[in-house]
Amino acid sequence: MNSPVTAPFGRFDEAWPAVDRPELLAVSTAEALRAWEGPEPVESVLVVDTDPEKADTAVFCAAYDVPPDASANCVVIAAKRGQEVTFAACVALATTRVDVNRTVRKHLGARKASFAPMDTAVAETAMEYGGISPLGLPGHWPVLVDEAVAAAPHVLVGSGRRRGKVILPGRFLARLPHAEVVPGLAG
Repeated sequence: MNSPVTAPFGRFDEAWPAVDRPELLAVSTAEALRAWEGPEPVESVLVVDTDPEKADTAVFCAAYDVPPDASANCVVIAAKRGQEVTFAACVALATTRVDVNRTVRKHLGARKASFAPMDTAVAETAMEYGGISPLGLPGHWPVLVDEAVAAAPHVLVGSGRRRGKVILPGRFLARLPHAEVVPGLAG
């Protein structure tokens, strides 16, 4: 295991390359990082060990001195066309809101789109609510990334568990399999 490193922001006791601390990640998140073949080095993805009781965005940012505009949320969307339901993930800065009713619905070619119910999101991702990560989602899901996230030097997102968060360059998220940067995704 590599030695701890310094996180680019926030007040954390320690940070590590996420591939070195799989116990802080959902199984699928750890697997996605182990299999990573993209142009960004996998070591640029850090993980921090945090209190699961402080996983919600506002509480987390206050407790760990993380600027809200450096925190990103990954939300699961259920898009319907007829009887068919398609799931997608949207990643947007915590200071913005995903435009589900127009931008996401239109982008996915759906008649109706909404945030997936918590139980559905947890079951479909095999991740914990409050920690859903864009890393390690089902392989056929579109991952829609807001342009502000993709342009950020570093953002903090879920690790797939309520305990622990990952910090990574925004451009890493834009290069995930099935990822697409969507202008106007959030505002």
